[in-house]
Amino acid sequence: MSEDGFHAHGPHDHAVEHEAQHEPHGMAGQLAVITAIIATVGALFAYMGGATQAGAGLAKNDAAIKKTEASNQWNYYQAKSSKQSLAELASELAPENRREFYKKEAERYKTEKAEILLAAKKLEDESKHFDERSEALMHEHHRWAQATTVLQVSIALAAIALLTRRRWLEWGTVGLAGVGGVLGALAWLHI
Repeated sequence: MSEDGFHAHGPHDHAVEHEAQHEPHGMAGQLAVITAIIATVGALFAYMGGATQAGAGLAKNDAAIKKTEASNQWNYYQAKSSKQSLAELASELAPENRREFYKKEAERYKTEKAEILLAAKKLEDESKHFDERSEALMHEHHRWAQATTVLQVSIALAAIALLTRRRWLEWGTVGLAGVGGVLGALAWLHI
Protein backbone atom coordinates (compact mmCIF):
# COMPACT_ATOMS: atom_id res chain seq x y z
CA MET A 1 0.00 0.00 0.00
CA SER A 2 1.32 3.46 -0.79
CA GLU A 3 1.32 6.44 1.59
CA ASP A 4 -1.90 7.91 0.24
CA GLY A 5 -3.87 4.69 0.72
CA PHE A 6 -3.82 3.57 -2.89
CA HIS A 7 -2.83 -0.03 -3.48
CA ALA A 8 -2.57 -1.87 -6.77
CA HIS A 9 -2.77 -5.62 -6.84
CA GLY A 10 -0.88 -7.55 -9.44
CA PRO A 11 -2.15 -10.93 -10.61
CA HIS A 12 0.58 -12.68 -8.63
CA ASP A 13 -0.27 -10.79 -5.42
CA HIS A 14 -3.90 -11.81 -5.72
CA ALA A 15 -2.97 -15.49 -6.18
CA VAL A 16 -0.62 -15.44 -3.19
CA GLU A 17 -3.25 -13.82 -0.95
CA HIS A 18 -5.86 -16.29 -2.14
CA GLU A 19 -3.62 -19.28 -1.35
CA ALA A 20 -2.67 -17.82 2.04
CA GLN A 21 -6.33 -17.63 3.06
CA HIS A 22 -7.00 -21.30 2.30
CA GLU A 23 -5.62 -24.49 3.72
CA PRO A 24 -3.08 -26.28 1.53
CA HIS A 25 -4.68 -28.74 -0.80
CA GLY A 26 -3.67 -31.20 -3.46
CA MET A 27 -0.04 -31.96 -4.03
CA ALA A 28 1.22 -28.98 -2.00
CA GLY A 29 -0.76 -30.04 1.06
CA GLN A 30 0.35 -33.64 0.77
CA LEU A 31 3.98 -32.68 0.39
CA ALA A 32 3.76 -30.31 3.35
CA VAL A 33 2.50 -33.10 5.62
CA ILE A 34 4.94 -35.66 4.21
CA THR A 35 7.86 -33.27 4.62
CA ALA A 36 6.88 -32.43 8.21
CA ILE A 37 6.72 -36.13 9.10
CA ILE A 38 10.03 -36.88 7.39
CA ALA A 39 11.70 -33.91 9.11
CA THR A 40 10.43 -35.05 12.52
CA VAL A 41 11.66 -38.61 12.02
CA GLY A 42 14.95 -37.24 10.67
CA ALA A 43 15.40 -35.12 13.80
CA LEU A 44 14.89 -38.21 15.97
CA PHE A 45 17.37 -40.18 13.88
CA ALA A 46 19.91 -37.35 14.10
CA TYR A 47 19.53 -37.32 17.89
CA MET A 48 20.08 -41.08 18.08
CA GLY A 49 23.10 -40.78 15.79
CA GLY A 50 24.63 -38.15 18.05
CA ALA A 51 23.90 -40.16 21.18
CA THR A 52 25.52 -43.31 19.79
CA GLN A 53 28.55 -41.35 18.60
CA ALA A 54 28.98 -39.87 22.07
CA GLY A 55 28.60 -43.32 23.63
CA ALA A 56 31.24 -44.71 21.26
CA GLY A 57 33.61 -41.93 22.28
CA LEU A 58 33.06 -42.61 25.97
CA ALA A 59 33.63 -46.35 25.49
CA LYS A 60 36.84 -45.65 23.55
CA ASN A 61 37.97 -43.37 26.38
CA ASP A 62 37.25 -46.10 28.95
CA ALA A 63 39.25 -48.55 26.80
CA ALA A 64 42.22 -46.17 26.79
CA ILE A 65 42.02 -45.76 30.56
CA LYS A 66 41.98 -49.54 31.06
CA LYS A 67 44.90 -49.95 28.64
CA THR A 68 46.89 -47.42 30.66
CA GLU A 69 46.04 -49.21 33.90
CA ALA A 70 47.06 -52.54 32.33
CA SER A 71 50.32 -51.00 31.15
CA ASN A 72 51.00 -49.81 34.68
CA GLN A 73 50.39 -53.34 35.96
CA TRP A 74 52.76 -54.79 33.35
CA ASN A 75 55.42 -52.26 34.41
CA TYR A 76 54.88 -53.28 38.03
CA TYR A 77 55.16 -56.93 36.95
CA GLN A 78 58.47 -56.18 35.23
CA ALA A 79 59.78 -54.44 38.35
CA LYS A 80 58.90 -57.49 40.44
CA SER A 81 60.58 -59.73 37.84
CA SER A 82 63.74 -57.66 38.10
CA LYS A 83 63.67 -57.88 41.88
CA GLN A 84 63.05 -61.63 41.69
CA SER A 85 66.01 -62.06 39.34
CA LEU A 86 68.25 -60.02 41.62
CA ALA A 87 67.13 -62.02 44.66
CA GLU A 88 67.82 -65.28 42.81
CA LEU A 89 71.26 -64.03 41.82
CA ALA A 90 71.91 -62.86 45.38
CA SER A 91 70.92 -66.29 46.72
CA GLU A 92 73.74 -67.77 44.62
CA LEU A 93 76.34 -65.12 45.37
CA ALA A 94 75.60 -64.20 48.98
CA PRO A 95 77.36 -65.78 51.92
CA GLU A 96 75.79 -69.05 53.06
CA ASN A 97 74.03 -67.47 56.06
CA ARG A 98 72.18 -64.92 53.77
CA ARG A 99 71.23 -67.30 50.94
CA GLU A 100 67.98 -68.51 52.55
CA PHE A 101 66.80 -64.90 53.00
CA TYR A 102 67.26 -64.18 49.28
CA LYS A 103 65.54 -67.44 48.27
CA LYS A 104 62.49 -66.40 50.33
CA GLU A 105 62.58 -62.96 48.72
CA ALA A 106 62.66 -64.54 45.26
CA GLU A 107 59.62 -66.69 46.15
CA ARG A 108 57.79 -63.67 47.53
CA TYR A 109 58.38 -61.73 44.30
CA LYS A 110 57.23 -64.74 42.29
CA THR A 111 53.97 -64.89 44.28
CA GLU A 112 53.42 -61.13 43.94
CA LYS A 113 54.04 -61.36 40.18
CA ALA A 114 51.29 -63.96 39.84
CA GLU A 115 48.77 -61.58 41.45
CA ILE A 116 49.94 -58.69 39.30
CA LEU A 117 49.69 -60.86 36.18
CA LEU A 118 46.03 -61.63 36.92
CA ALA A 119 45.25 -57.94 37.49
CA ALA A 120 46.99 -56.92 34.24
CA LYS A 121 45.12 -59.56 32.20
CA LYS A 122 41.81 -58.52 33.77
CA LEU A 123 42.45 -54.89 32.81
CA GLU A 124 43.38 -55.91 29.27
CA ASP A 125 40.12 -57.86 28.99
CA GLU A 126 38.15 -54.85 30.23
CA SER A 127 39.93 -52.64 27.69
CA LYS A 128 39.08 -55.09 24.91
CA HIS A 129 35.43 -55.10 26.01
CA PHE A 130 35.28 -51.29 25.87
CA ASP A 131 36.94 -51.28 22.42
CA GLU A 132 34.36 -53.76 21.12
CA ARG A 133 31.55 -51.68 22.63
CA SER A 134 32.93 -48.56 20.96
CA GLU A 135 33.09 -50.30 17.58
CA ALA A 136 29.50 -51.56 17.92
CA LEU A 137 28.26 -48.08 18.82
CA MET A 138 30.13 -46.52 15.89
CA HIS A 139 28.51 -49.01 13.54
CA GLU A 140 25.13 -48.08 14.98
CA HIS A 141 26.02 -44.39 14.65
CA HIS A 142 26.81 -44.89 10.96
CA ARG A 143 23.41 -46.52 10.43
CA TRP A 144 21.67 -43.57 12.10
CA ALA A 145 23.72 -41.15 9.98
CA GLN A 146 22.82 -43.04 6.79
CA ALA A 147 19.14 -42.96 7.71
CA THR A 148 19.29 -39.23 8.49
CA THR A 149 21.08 -38.47 5.20
CA VAL A 150 18.53 -40.40 3.13
CA LEU A 151 15.69 -38.54 4.89
CA GLN A 152 17.38 -35.21 4.16
CA VAL A 153 17.65 -36.14 0.48
CA SER A 154 13.98 -37.13 0.60
CA ILE A 155 13.06 -33.67 1.93
CA ALA A 156 15.09 -32.01 -0.85
CA LEU A 157 13.30 -34.19 -3.40
CA ALA A 158 9.97 -33.07 -1.92
CA ALA A 159 10.94 -29.45 -2.56
CA ILE A 160 11.81 -30.29 -6.16
CA ALA A 161 8.52 -32.17 -6.55
CA LEU A 162 6.61 -29.16 -5.25
CA LEU A 163 8.40 -26.74 -7.55
CA THR A 164 8.06 -28.90 -10.66
CA ARG A 165 4.63 -30.31 -9.78
CA ARG A 166 5.78 -33.79 -10.81
CA ARG A 167 3.78 -36.52 -9.09
CA TRP A 168 6.48 -39.15 -9.72
CA LEU A 169 8.92 -37.04 -7.69
CA GLU A 170 6.42 -37.07 -4.83
CA TRP A 171 6.45 -40.86 -4.98
CA GLY A 172 10.25 -40.71 -5.05
CA THR A 173 10.09 -38.64 -1.88
CA VAL A 174 7.97 -41.27 -0.17
CA GLY A 175 10.20 -44.07 -1.48
CA LEU A 176 13.37 -42.44 -0.18
CA ALA A 177 11.68 -41.79 3.15
CA GLY A 178 10.90 -45.51 3.29
CA VAL A 179 14.55 -46.37 2.65
CA GLY A 180 15.52 -43.96 5.44
CA GLY A 181 13.00 -45.63 7.73
CA VAL A 182 14.47 -49.07 6.96
CA LEU A 183 17.99 -47.80 7.72
CA GLY A 184 16.68 -46.31 10.97
CA ALA A 185 15.10 -49.65 11.88
CA LEU A 186 18.42 -51.40 11.19
CA ALA A 187 20.12 -48.94 13.54
CA TRP A 188 17.44 -49.50 16.17
CA LEU A 189 17.95 -53.26 15.89
CA HIS A 190 21.75 -52.84 16.04
CA ILE A 191 22.21 -54.44 12.62
